[in-house]
Amino acid sequence: MKGSSIPPRPFGFALSGGQVWDYKATDTLMAFPVPNPKAMLADRGYDSDCFRQDLLLRGILPVIPSRKGRNAPQKTDWQRYRDRNRIERMFNRLKQMRRIATRYDKTALSFMSFLNLAAARLWIRSFVNVT
Repeated sequence: MKGSSIPPRPFGFALSGGQVWDYKATDTLMAFPVPNPKAMLADRGYDSDCFRQDLLLRGILPVIPSRKGRNAPQKTDWQRYRDRNRIERMFNRLKQMRRIATRYDKTALSFMSFLNLAAARLWIRSFVNVT
């Protein structure tokens, strides 16, 4: 979506423990009822052979830079990887709501509820005043 003015919007959330690797929740995220993506843009934290292979089996191109200490670095499409900043900006928009950024909520249900409200707020902008 190079040059696209449409901001990315979240399709859903998967809550995991604070000390759990992010890519452990990817199976849950991949089960969401959305069209299969052509590529997965992610940071070095997602660089693992099993995760890359799982993406390839699903027909998704992994666009993930290799970790610094990797023995056999993987090739990265840096042109495509530049679009990852759009994803980071979407998370920044969510975190501009202080309740989400600081995690005031004690329960997972309450936190997920406010995440969904924040996501709905991002989605509503694309439906209001559309001509």
